[in-house]
Amino acid sequence: MCRLGLVVNPIAGMGGRVGLKGTDGKVEEARARGAEMRAPDRAREMLTELADTGADVSLYTWGGLMGAQVAADAGFDPDVLGHPDGEATGPEDTRRAVRAFLAENLDLILFVGGDGTAADVAETIADAGEQTPILGVPAGVKVYSAVFAVTPEAAAHVAVSFDSTERAEVNDIDEDEYREGEVHTELRALATVPVAPQRQGSKQLSSGTVEGLAEGFVEDVEEGRTYVLGPGGTLGTIKEKLGIDGTALGVDVYRNGEVLVADGAADEISDALGDRNTVVVSPIGGQGFIFGRGNQQISPEIIRNSEVEIVASRRKLDDIGALRVDTGDADLDESLRGWQRVRVGRYETRLMEVV
Repeated sequence: MCRLGLVVNPIAGMGGRVGLKGTDGKVEEARARGAEMRAPDRAREMLTELADTGADVSLYTWGGLMGAQVAADAGFDPDVLGHPDGEATGPEDTRRAVRAFLAENLDLILFVGGDGTAADVAETIADAGEQTPILGVPAGVKVYSAVFAVTPEAAAHVAVSFDSTERAEVNDIDEDEYREGEVHTELRALATVPVAPQRQGSKQLSSGTVEGLAEGFVEDVEEGRTYVLGPGGTLGTIKEKLGIDGTALGVDVYRNGEVLVADGAADEISDALGDRNTVVVSPIGGQGFIFGRGNQQISPEIIRNSEVEIVASRRKLDDIGALRVDTGDADLDESLRGWQRVRVGRYETRLMEVV
């Protein structure tokens, strides 16, 4: 029997779709912008896949939206070890749940959230002097740490099949700095994690010039076409070559020499789309994600109504090996998989597989 703990940070990722680049200290603003909870759905996807594996699982969790509710929805009858203090949950609720899991000597602790949740879980285990393995189900806006499965479904399979562990980094960033276009990662903890190819790597910032790539892109820009320009350094160079003051870590919409939307949320981007649209993204260094990490503003609806262009330096592609997607829409993810052409220079492209 596999004995698993599950804790869900229900507010994780709420700021992504509405352009807040995180939810720390921004829950009420996210709700005011119409944000909906994302983490419970991600937990439900993982648990549904976990049930489908047919593995003999004993599930332990925390009350309400922190695990018990979605576990019941997925057909589990978990041991509920406690409940959050109030309707609004916070980091201490996560830490209390983890301490309760440690007392049960479980095989693995699954958590649903982003880097902040990962840090809460890992630090609690370290403070207790334990090395219980953990695995993240990605639901946050920032998912830089190397303790997450690549998708909720992958987390389910890793949870019931891993046979060895290793140490991995838990990194977090200051969200206020992130919103201002600055990324300063901080190593928060080292955690024990399952060894599995379905676990993502730690985000690395790529170096090297992308001048030629950006110049080639600008030469190919079409009049009348709407460009949804994603975040990141490579896209920052493209925005500079276009002559616009782009948002370094946000999503901008450009057409006919003008910025239609700066640092837009999903609904603003959708409203700005035209008859011909192209979403331009660059994979995250060290991980390979082109959708689902740091650019949730580019919603499935936007992707479905656009062509997709991927841009990256050769060095970045060499480091990641393959591209990945995690849009939250399984059908869309499947349609994006396969071989995709990536612009790597002024005229050069490279075929890369989306897995």
